[in-house]
Amino acid sequence: MELPQLCNIQALVKEIKGGMFSNIDYPNSFVSPSAYDTAWLAMIPDSEQPFSRPMFENCLNWVLNNQREDGSWGELDGHGNNTIESLPATLACIIVLKRWNSGNPHQIQNGLDYVRANVEKLVGDNNYEQRPRWFAIVFPAMLELASAVGLEIVFPHPIRGAVIDILNQRQQILDSEELVGKNHYPPLLAYLEALPPLYDAHQEQIAKRLSFDGSLFHSPSATARAYMATGNDKCLAYLQSLVQTCADDGVPPLYPIDEDLMKLCIVNQLQRLGLAEHFLQEIKDVLAQVYRNYKNEELSANPINSEPTQLYKDSLAFQLLRMHGYSVSPWTFCWFLNNPEILDEIEKNPEYFSSVMLNVYRATDLMFAEEYELQEARSFARKSLEKTMTTGSRGPDDVTFTSFRKVIEHELDFPWLTRMEHLEYRMWIEEKDMNALWMGKASFHRWSRDNNLSDMGFGREKTTYCYFATAAAIGVSLPYDSHVRLILAKSAILITVADDFFDMEGSLNELKSLADAVKRWDGKGLSGHSKTIFGALDSLVSELAEKHLQQQGRDITNDLKDIWYETFASWLTEATWSKSGRTPSMEEYLETGMISIAAHTLVLTASCFLNPSLPNYKFRPAQYDTVTKLLMLVPRLLNDIQSYQKEIADGKQNSVILYLRENPEADIEDSVAYVRELIATKEKELLEHALMDGFSDLPRPCKQLHLFCMKAFQMFFHSSNRYDSNTEMIDDVQKAFYIPLKLQTPKPLIKLMLNQLPLPLHHHSRSKNDYQSVANCFNIYGKRSLAAPRVRWPVSRNFGYKNNIVMGVPPKIRFSFF
Repeated sequence: MELPQLCNIQALVKEIKGGMFSNIDYPNSFVSPSAYDTAWLAMIPDSEQPFSRPMFENCLNWVLNNQREDGSWGELDGHGNNTIESLPATLACIIVLKRWNSGNPHQIQNGLDYVRANVEKLVGDNNYEQRPRWFAIVFPAMLELASAVGLEIVFPHPIRGAVIDILNQRQQILDSEELVGKNHYPPLLAYLEALPPLYDAHQEQIAKRLSFDGSLFHSPSATARAYMATGNDKCLAYLQSLVQTCADDGVPPLYPIDEDLMKLCIVNQLQRLGLAEHFLQEIKDVLAQVYRNYKNEELSANPINSEPTQLYKDSLAFQLLRMHGYSVSPWTFCWFLNNPEILDEIEKNPEYFSSVMLNVYRATDLMFAEEYELQEARSFARKSLEKTMTTGSRGPDDVTFTSFRKVIEHELDFPWLTRMEHLEYRMWIEEKDMNALWMGKASFHRWSRDNNLSDMGFGREKTTYCYFATAAAIGVSLPYDSHVRLILAKSAILITVADDFFDMEGSLNELKSLADAVKRWDGKGLSGHSKTIFGALDSLVSELAEKHLQQQGRDITNDLKDIWYETFASWLTEATWSKSGRTPSMEEYLETGMISIAAHTLVLTASCFLNPSLPNYKFRPAQYDTVTKLLMLVPRLLNDIQSYQKEIADGKQNSVILYLRENPEADIEDSVAYVRELIATKEKELLEHALMDGFSDLPRPCKQLHLFCMKAFQMFFHSSNRYDSNTEMIDDVQKAFYIPLKLQTPKPLIKLMLNQLPLPLHHHSRSKNDYQSVANCFNIYGKRSLAAPRVRWPVSRNFGYKNNIVMGVPPKIRFSFF
């Protein structure tokens, strides 16, 4: 990348940091105001002049000043289009303008025109089941309230039937549901402002369900109605605090907001977008603070108080903290397994809790050995997500909308260890209509051709695959122009060609001569392919040794020669077995096979150029770190599972075949299952050694490179031998290098928007537009009972409730470039 482009990126990053992280300790500054909730606060009459002015005039002023040109208020999707939520929000705003005789008549008329014109577009002829429950409760209520203040709304004939259906659906809900029942989430009481006046008589029920801060389910609109119905001083104090905090910017859909959850979501977004390298210190500071808050038994100033919300937060915290090397117990979020009430709620409402379960499932990607609670959580989350997928698509407003189903399918079908970071970034960006800051460049064909490795006439020509793996797998940890990528790609190309020469092309005499030449590091007497391979190897080692001497002042020529000879010697051993018909023992095979897969040759060589770099003594076979030995084993076993059928046909050996030979009572399926189980165990061990401190003195960048290298092998060999296929990888390679991102009009400044509407979910539409980037949204609802047993972080949390059922919904976070 040229200097001007780099400077532009640095300037943009600086601007983002100034706009985002300068306010990170003030979570309300990240929340998009809710027109619906702001209108409801503006409806509260002043205590001294109840018939002429509202109590919160700044809320009324916000409504006056924030109508859009099309006459609407309310949420927009990622493309700037109105969502179904805009219908009740616009009605609430024109109702409050009519109530206080504010603004000009055109504002009210424009709002009415918008509602009439867009009901058919946003609601259409959707059948009964396709309309969100919240909409069926709230929209009729706003129509009734509009009529009560003298606003006449006459719908076009084609849509009248749909409106009548919505009214009937609401009546059925009111007739069949309890005010606070166990079978519907959220309960009716969460929609208090949208319930008929007779529900105001349930003052005892309302008071009982108030949070310690005086809110009703942390919803400004529901609390506004609760105050108007009861005059409760705690409700008033909550509303006054809310307005004072939000000043003239409109009130948020949820208040208060959990600061730690907000920060965790910001870090999560930066990582998923591939931007983490630009915010390393900020991410470090955020995670350190979150960890201290848990470890020191400190509560956030504004805790979230629903079980599902807490589960979302705890699972996200576990995932991010463990990924960054913090020692956290699985019980930080697996406490839900000991809570029969929440388990029952999730099982009865899998779609409703799908975002929570998706986050739980992602957290279990970081499972270490013998963490059985994580396996249990993973199995439960997977079953719940699969149930969500099989319920069928019930329309664009349902959580099973295509975009969300795509995200779930991706998570369930492709284990995290098999997914390449670069393609994950691309998927995340395209789902969220954002621009990438890093583009790959495929420039290694020249090196391959210059050394005659791409025209050998035998074996696999995998230059593109090798670069793809290095660029897509390790993009998260290395700068875009890192020479470590070059080292990995060149080494992988050479390993592929040389391995194929030993495996299928060279005679035993040719192979012995080449291995001996590598041992002596003298290519005299070699010819043909042997001469070409040694020449490329000598050129690569010389280049790397010179670069390392310049950068770090140490000559690693002999270290590089030794590790390459170790690799060539292992290939010769395997070729000798094959050509002589000798069958090694399993132990003997693995001792050689762990070397011949050459994963350590790749990662240790490249680790010398990291900062901090690989310690000198870790380059010697006797001193290989445990994480290196695990990396040598897992790819070998992965390759064996995908190649045993070919090896049987060619008369060669691998671990699957040898297990079958040493266990005559077993069949081939038993042998494959044994090797897969061994892989699963060693993967978990490698993950723990790569992420956690205390197992070795390898620098963290070196351990991370081990993990990314394993992910590359997982990508190639998890479900099939994709490396040998000339077609399976085409789509991924095209997306990584050639196909432009599919974006809307680029936007030049990153902005964090929290536009998830609060519980009660009268705002949360679950519309097609809402789920356009559902991977980046979370919709987590439910109830909480502190009476239920709960194992959680190693702290004691008292949220200030006694047997209350408290519910809350965290906001939806969306990053976009303006």
